[in-house]
Amino acid sequence: MFGLSQRGKPQGKSRLGAGLSVVLAAMFALAMAFAAPARAQDTRLPVGVSFSILADIVKSVGGDRVDVTALVGPDQDTHTYEPTPADVAKLSGTRLFFVNGLGFEGWLPRLMKSSHYPGQLVTVTKGLKPRTMVDDGKAVTDPHMFQDPERVKTMVDNIAAALSQADPAGASYYAERAKNYRGALDDLIKWADKQLAAIPPSRRVVLTSHDAFGYLGQRFGIKFLAPEGVSTQSEASAKDVANLIRLIRRTGIRAVFMENISNPRLVERIAHDARVTVDGKLYSDALSKNPEATTYLQLFQYNIRALATAMKDNR
Repeated sequence: MFGLSQRGKPQGKSRLGAGLSVVLAAMFALAMAFAAPARAQDTRLPVGVSFSILADIVKSVGGDRVDVTALVGPDQDTHTYEPTPADVAKLSGTRLFFVNGLGFEGWLPRLMKSSHYPGQLVTVTKGLKPRTMVDDGKAVTDPHMFQDPERVKTMVDNIAAALSQADPAGASYYAERAKNYRGALDDLIKWADKQLAAIPPSRRVVLTSHDAFGYLGQRFGIKFLAPEGVSTQSEASAKDVANLIRLIRRTGIRAVFMENISNPRLVERIAHDARVTVDGKLYSDALSKNPEATTYLQLFQYNIRALATAMKDNR
């Protein structure tokens, strides 16, 4: 279902290359799997979602029975987002508000306090054990669980359970869609394993903007280096930047990426000083406005394909 060609290094739109038709076919097959009809109803269940990636997953489970409103849109940074009065108005009409939790939405406590939200707050990472990481010398929780499709399956179950509780008449509909989506995630993991199989562990090293890919790295044996910490609000120290430049020069790392939500200047500076070329961008905390990553499944495919191609050039 997810078997795609890896020929050539992706650049811009050409990264999709000949694999575009296969991706679209996979998306169509998934859509057909979700074709179970919803009960005709005059009003869909209104739900709010904190950011674009999670909004797509909620839509995939909720289908025609939900009306999804996302606060942080495509190519926007959830870490630095500042809620507005318009966000309070958006939430006031929803019955559920789905969030990642684990500190990913640092603005969430302020929003909840100012909005007096009357609905149910649903943390989709509930029941999952987070990984810890060192950020600025301190042990912190990594909130980016959505970068691991295996963990996303539990998030899907949590979403289906919350929707079913709020809309009991749609419980079987949500359960069927959740089952289909978990199957698509299983296929995605198998596909990713095949794309990465030919790359030796010693070459599975990548430099990117902030430390958002730890769960992906843990699942697929990739080491991610980042000048910024777990949040894009972190500031890279001159010492850390210098250490990264020396590491790239010494080890022959060539897989260097910026992110769709981050200012590219720091990564470009590191790449210039280390005498390497930036391979392009990865989609970290948001979907894209362009056609490359408008769904979570597309985002993950794009990232894996780009990573696999770039890591082959590592020495």
